[in-house]
Amino acid sequence: MKSTVEHLSPTRVRINVEVPFDELKPNFDRAYRKLAQQIRVPGFRPGKAPAKVIESRIGRAPILDEVVNEAIPTKYMEAVTSSEVRAIGQPEFADIKIEDGDVVAFSAEVDIRPDITIPSFGELSVSVDDLELTDEEVDEQLDELRARFGTLTGADRPAETGDFVSIDLAATVDGEEVADAQTSGLSYEVGSGNLIEGIDDAIVGASAGENRVFTTKLLAGDHAGKDAEVTVIVQTVKVRELPEPDDEFAQLASEFDTIDELRADLRERLTRVKKMQQGVQARDKVLDALLETTEVPLPEAVVNAEVESRKHDAVHAFDHDEARFAEFLESEGKTQEDFDADVRADAEKSVKTQLILDSIAEAENVGVNDNELTERIIYQAQRYGISPDEYVRRAQESGQLGAIFADVRRGKALATVVRQATVTDASGNAVDLEELFGRDEPVAADAPEEVAPEGESETAEGAVNK
Repeated sequence: MKSTVEHLSPTRVRINVEVPFDELKPNFDRAYRKLAQQIRVPGFRPGKAPAKVIESRIGRAPILDEVVNEAIPTKYMEAVTSSEVRAIGQPEFADIKIEDGDVVAFSAEVDIRPDITIPSFGELSVSVDDLELTDEEVDEQLDELRARFGTLTGADRPAETGDFVSIDLAATVDGEEVADAQTSGLSYEVGSGNLIEGIDDAIVGASAGENRVFTTKLLAGDHAGKDAEVTVIVQTVKVRELPEPDDEFAQLASEFDTIDELRADLRERLTRVKKMQQGVQARDKVLDALLETTEVPLPEAVVNAEVESRKHDAVHAFDHDEARFAEFLESEGKTQEDFDADVRADAEKSVKTQLILDSIAEAENVGVNDNELTERIIYQAQRYGISPDEYVRRAQESGQLGAIFADVRRGKALATVVRQATVTDASGNAVDLEELFGRDEPVAADAPEEVAPEGESETAEGAVNK
């Protein structure tokens, strides 16, 4: 087989391939066996008719079609591998030429990952928020813990923010009842904001047995984006009484003997959370710095595919009802043109991010070991509420296992950059991110598990896909 590569642009090539017929003998053998099972030849059992007999019955053309349809994708992949073309996306085949008994020739145009000049990681400098922890934040955590052990008692007064109420709900749109919005005996914490907009203002000041009517915009269902008239009936009002924050409570709610020990533990936990938030902020800002300082020619076909995928996902949430989706956009104050522009900008950023991180992963010899891939699979399975085996099965059926591997690898590539970048807080102090991103050393395919700390995969995924 002979192949040549023509560079059409920094992001696209044409691969020209010529395959001598003697290399296609295995393809011809498979084609004859397949066709022999599909046709009936008198005097021969199914699948046993000789090649010449089959050819005399159906002609040469169907056999050549079968051979070419099987051979072209295979020979294309061989050409990509031998020429070390970094192909991305699907190829477009053209100029297919068959000279029977001599050669099969074709060309394939495909997008490629462009050559990218990556800036020195050590030259990247970002600033993150100071790590500040107040006594009030510790008190909030303690109050949340106390709330878990609180008791609800009836209140003979109008509802206030923080109370728990039992309510009935009903809604109408243009005078028509909305079945999905009907419920009774719903327990709700006033002021939590976990229900529809406007309900807290309606409930506050209402006593048991009272009903209030307000207007809100529905966010889901058949009437998403439309104004609805909602009636809420308050059945009961209860207040939550919290236990005293003393040593007795500390012993009840934790392994500590004193409230001071419990507060110290809460402070330590909050500090770790704050450090994690600093790390996430550093990751995002380092990625933004990479995007700003790196020139990347974008493969048009890949960007267009990403745009179409994002549009499909957006409309899918409305059961592909274009009219409902248009109403939703209008309710958000957006036009279709605004949406299209936003989608394309996000798609371009996503593709650029992936190309940069893939280039870094290749340059830094970043690999993914079995433990890291398994961790990602388990995490994703938990997100979707299914078993890891079921998640893998679905990923295999949809051809997404490669994408999972790529996401983990890109996350590790980004961690490599963050470890070498200069990260300071708002006060000018250096921020130590070793706990989140590991030591400043090369990440190899057989790297120990601690190189990719727990949580890094999710953090990286957010960066790569945002």
